[in-house]
Amino acid sequence: MKVNTICLIFLIFFTFSIVNFASQIDKKVIDLPNPAYDGGISVERALKERRSVRKYSKEEISVTEISQILWSAQGITKKIGGLRTAPSAGALYPLEIYLIAGEVEGIPKGIYKYYPQSHSIKMTQEGDNRQKLLTCCQPFVRKAPAIIVIAGVYERTALKYGKRARQYVHIEAGAAGQNIYLQSESLGIGTVFVGAFIDSRLKSLLFLPEDEHPLGVMPLGRKR
Repeated sequence: MKVNTICLIFLIFFTFSIVNFASQIDKKVIDLPNPAYDGGISVERALKERRSVRKYSKEEISVTEISQILWSAQGITKKIGGLRTAPSAGALYPLEIYLIAGEVEGIPKGIYKYYPQSHSIKMTQEGDNRQKLLTCCQPFVRKAPAIIVIAGVYERTALKYGKRARQYVHIEAGAAGQNIYLQSESLGIGTVFVGAFIDSRLKSLLFLPEDEHPLGVMPLGRKR
C-alpha cells in the first residue's frame, strides 16, 4: 500500500512537471494575426514613396503591423511547396528572420525567431535587448521600437548550387529587404537596410546557430 502511494505521488508530480514545462514553452510562442492581402496604397505608390529612414518616433508598433512585415519578408504564399513572399534559388529558402521587440503592442520585450509555416514567433531571449546593439550596430538602430535581423544559412543553398550559394543567398536577402521596405511604407512605418555591423557580435547577441550568419539589420519605427 505504501509503495502504491509513493508511486501515485511520483506520477502526479511528474505529470504536473510535464504540464508546467509545456505551458512555459507555449508562453514563448506567439501566433501572429493573419496577414492582409490588400493594402491601403498601390505597389507603385509604395515604390515612389519608399525612403531609408533612420529617425523614429517613440510610438509603439502594433502586433498586427509586425505580423504583416514579417509575412512580407518570408511569409508563406502557397502551402503546396511552401512558396514564400521572396524569391529563392531552387525554393531552398536559406533565410531566417529574427525580431528584436522593444515597444511593440501585444508582444513582450525580447528576441524572437519567425516561423513562416505557422506564421508565429518564438521567444529566444527575454527582456529589452536593444541597448546591447550598441556593441555591434550603429547607435540609431537601438532607438527603433523594433528591429528585424535577416540571417542566412549558406549550406542550405550550397547543397544544390555549390560555390554560387553565397551570391544566391545575398540576392534573396536583398529581395526580402525590399519586401520589408515596401510593406513598411504601406503601413506608414520607416526602415532602412543596415549592412554596417560587427558580424560576430551580432551573431553572439542573437545566439545564432553556428550555420546562421547575419546579413542585414532593419530597424522599424514610425517616421518622425
